[in-house]
Amino acid sequence: MELDIRGGVRAAPVLGDTPRERQALRFAPDPRDRDADPDHVVRTARENEEDGLDSALVTQSSSWPDPWLVASWALAATSRLRIAVAHRIGTTAPTAAARSLATLDRLSGGRATAHVVVGSSDTDVARDGDTLPKAERYRRAGEYLDVFHRALTEEKDFAFEGEYYSVRGARSGLLPTPRGELVSFGGSSPEGLDLAARYAEVYAIAPMPLTATRLRVAEIRAAATAHGRSLRIWRPVNLVLAGTDEQAQARARRIADDAVRLSTAAHTSRWSEAVQLDRDRERGRSVPGPGPAEITAYIRRSLAAAFVGSPRTVADRIDWLRSSGIDIVQLDTAVETEEDRSLRRELVTLLRTGRSQGRRGW
Repeated sequence: MELDIRGGVRAAPVLGDTPRERQALRFAPDPRDRDADPDHVVRTARENEEDGLDSALVTQSSSWPDPWLVASWALAATSRLRIAVAHRIGTTAPTAAARSLATLDRLSGGRATAHVVVGSSDTDVARDGDTLPKAERYRRAGEYLDVFHRALTEEKDFAFEGEYYSVRGARSGLLPTPRGELVSFGGSSPEGLDLAARYAEVYAIAPMPLTATRLRVAEIRAAATAHGRSLRIWRPVNLVLAGTDEQAQARARRIADDAVRLSTAAHTSRWSEAVQLDRDRERGRSVPGPGPAEITAYIRRSLAAAFVGSPRTVADRIDWLRSSGIDIVQLDTAVETEEDRSLRRELVTLLRTGRSQGRRGW
């Protein structure tokens, strides 16, 4: 099966006054404040489509613009690009979310999918009034996805009685266009894997070494098979591209220096409040903070995990992922200049034509 190449659509540009600053601050934690810029949404959605990407993700957080509305703006501006809308369980009723997805799907001609999450940070989900601990959020997610799925597929009234949700006489007046993929799910716990195997068509995994990726893919496919189903696997990839490997390495060093300087010199609290840092603190991954040291450590980790090199070198590495069972690769890269777009287009072309050399390892 051909590799599905995914990009992203943000509601507003990355912070920064110049392309160079915005290129760097992509690797800093995301501030909690984010504007809604209609021109930016239209432009980036069209660039994703024009540059040959198949789909794009619209992310969510407790204080960012509504992802369903951002996705609708992006879909209206394009004709082919598919949009995966991040949707966190606990923010709305499953029947209401199912109608949102079905409506967006119908209006876009079958180009909308939902990427369902339980929330990686207790602190962030509590900002929306969701105070359940993570283990209980997974238990609630089972009920949610049951109702969500039925509201997307059943033409007759149905009822559901559970610990968290109770519906009677539920039915959506419209259903999505029948097709292979409608729901993706992300969650690294055994509970998350089981939910994906039961309800999703796509499972999102976190970046990890190649051997661990292969083992994880095998585990996911086995879990889906146990339910008589199959799953496609989606993995995000942070990129630093340049014309040559040496230039890309130099660019990565410059980005690291710029990102640290810009995010720690002033208004540090803007980045210290990021949801990614909330999550890292809860998981014990963060250095003592909050403060400049914590932000700096996050930036260094982000760049350490990035694929850095020329389009051909990066295509080789992505081919290793494909050979490990990855079906969807999300290219997370700065697209601030025409050079950035040219490098991304070259990478997409190499991935499409299979002209990467396929010889380099990690």
